[in-house]
Amino acid sequence: MTVALTLTIAQEFLEGNFAPWILDLKPKLIDCSNGFARIDIPITPHIERVGHIVCGQAMGALADTTMVFACFAHMDKLVPVATTTLDTQFLRPASGDILSCRAKVERAGKALFFLSAELVTMPSEKVVAKSTATFYLP
Repeated sequence: MTVALTLTIAQEFLEGNFAPWILDLKPKLIDCSNGFARIDIPITPHIERVGHIVCGQAMGALADTTMVFACFAHMDKLVPVATTTLDTQFLRPASGDILSCRAKVERAGKALFFLSAELVTMPSEKVVAKSTATFYLP
């Protein structure tokens, strides 16, 4: 019997299986269903660079991680996938209280997933970056 993917199960998987430096971002899954995922992280001095804006490395890591969970949400199960491409366009400086990433599966084949993501700062709700990625299902 297959257990449906729930937000609680997905969050536990994130906390138990991702690298400690990803967990240092304090990621919180907000949604993980129907080929869509959303993860929020607090904007803290830990991820800010000069000028009190979020560093690109944190934004790229958040986009990649969120897109992984969108793959899981599409399959409705936790099956490892591998990032094969990741492209991020930084549109404006990211500052605020929360950095939110919203990712969705654009197309899924037998072995490849194509995804897109938007990174938005809260409370301004400004889009600060967009990402696309391809994931391989081994």
